Amino acid sequence: MTTASPGQPIISIRDLHTHFPVRGGVVKAVDGVSFDLSRGKTVCVVGESGSGKSVTARSILQIVDPPGRVEKGSIVFNRTNGTSVDLASLNPRGREIRSVRGAEIAMIFQEPMSSLSPVHTIGNQITEVLTLHLGMSKKEATARAIELLRAVEIPNPERAIERYTFEYSGGMRQRAMIAMALACNPQVLIADEPTTALDVTTQAEILDLMKRLQAERGMAVMFITHDMGVVAEIADEVVVMYQGKVVERGPVEQIFHAPQDPYTQMLLGNVLKLERPSQIRAAREPVSAEEPPLLDVRGLKMHFPIRKGFFRKVVDHVRAVDDVDIVVRAGETLGIVGESGSGKTTLGRCLLRVYEPTAGQILYRRPDGSVDDVASLEKDRLRECRREMRMIFQDPFASLNPRMTVGQIIGEPLLVNGIAEGSELHDRVAALLKRVGLNPDWAERYPHAFSGGQRQRIGIARALALSPRLIVADEATSALDVSLRAQMLDLMLQLQDELKLAYVFVSHDISVIRYICDRVAVMYRGKVVETGDAEQVCNDPVHGYTKALLSAVPRPDPRERRIHARHRYVN
Repeated sequence: MTTASPGQPIISIRDLHTHFPVRGGVVKAVDGVSFDLSRGKTVCVVGESGSGKSVTARSILQIVDPPGRVEKGSIVFNRTNGTSVDLASLNPRGREIRSVRGAEIAMIFQEPMSSLSPVHTIGNQITEVLTLHLGMSKKEATARAIELLRAVEIPNPERAIERYTFEYSGGMRQRAMIAMALACNPQVLIADEPTTALDVTTQAEILDLMKRLQAERGMAVMFITHDMGVVAEIADEVVVMYQGKVVERGPVEQIFHAPQDPYTQMLLGNVLKLERPSQIRAAREPVSAEEPPLLDVRGLKMHFPIRKGFFRKVVDHVRAVDDVDIVVRAGETLGIVGESGSGKTTLGRCLLRVYEPTAGQILYRRPDGSVDDVASLEKDRLRECRREMRMIFQDPFASLNPRMTVGQIIGEPLLVNGIAEGSELHDRVAALLKRVGLNPDWAERYPHAFSGGQRQRIGIARALALSPRLIVADEATSALDVSLRAQMLDLMLQLQDELKLAYVFVSHDISVIRYICDRVAVMYRGKVVETGDAEQVCNDPVHGYTKALLSAVPRPDPRERRIHARHRYVN
């Protein structure tokens, strides 16, 4: 413990090295990182997956997952009481660092569902922090927990403290995490991708909330993200990381308008690329509207029963999809966009009859010109249709069987449908891997051996195995960072041209919709509220909800900060 000088940064990181010993060597996750955090300022740490930004954050609080550890360097924490301490020199399991965690330096994690306890109420989890660090009585802590939930704008906080994590929506869970992080009035708040899993309007609300709370409390904020639009909205300074090193740092305007490092220039170039329609799509001939549609959805409904009481009596229904009409033409991409809970994913799953629709028709035109209603097909005929209608899922890791090799995963649809086996199956799998830009020799590897972008390519190869005519892509790029996202979208567009595919692209990311889609259907509370050409809907929306959705999208330009003054839709 030493005395801090006035005007010093609240945290000063110098030559930080955090290593993970592995068989045959060492992974240098953080390799000589230096930067400062100042009171009342927001520093955004950006970079692709694997750049070391999250490990840097965890190193500050000495919560690096074993066998990783801080090898050398200093993390000097200058407290408001005039003392300072090098956090890197503390025992990760010692009392001193434990007293810092949550009390003086707090952290918000990316996925609140895995960070919050499923077996304790939200109130219990907040009061535990207060009794542990501040010595409050149970009554005092409960009153403070209610006050904190009210501060983060959770409705009816007196009742909300009695609820469990699973009873909160994604946005509400993130608000509860913020409330817990702020419980002890920390001097520093570390936020690790806190809005990545949220839709744009919820993200805008969380960013608004964090900015307001920071202004009220004068906290330093370290915000980790790969979303350059978010960086442009909230950052005072930016630290760009690549392969464990800081390649560039400076004021936000300098980073965006005069980037010096080629990696920073590449990151911004990929972001700006998604701000306009794809050149691949722009070069195409327009899809003919006069041909009969490939898919014609009429009056589709998907209602989920709400059951209560001992006998599980149905008391109401959630109208997830409520009288939806859409048309998909051969060779085009229809975007389905909306917030979480709008019904877009449910609609996508109904199209392949993963869910049994409550009512309506899903008219699919077969190659011979005949029309099948997918919503009412018998199993054998449905199986035939599903060969021609395939799905790409949001999470490329969860949707791949970890016990099967990549070759087995991609070849399974061919084997199950009796299309290929033996050497022919091997050759087809090799051709599919090559088509999606992967080495055919990797067929014997397991999913864990691949990066996120490579796993998504495997998912695409599996979807292509049966030569489909229609692919439903459910948030297929939302788990990827921006450079991988652009690569994946270009790959899908190239495959569309080569194979004459039609896509239904479900996403909450407006930039992705603008880039890849020909037409857009906007969903709100189970209904389609606006449809039209992608350019028209994205640039000149008609419906108030669409306007609110678009105004919540952060622009990758710090001179055009707008989400704090965005359009609000009141139904």
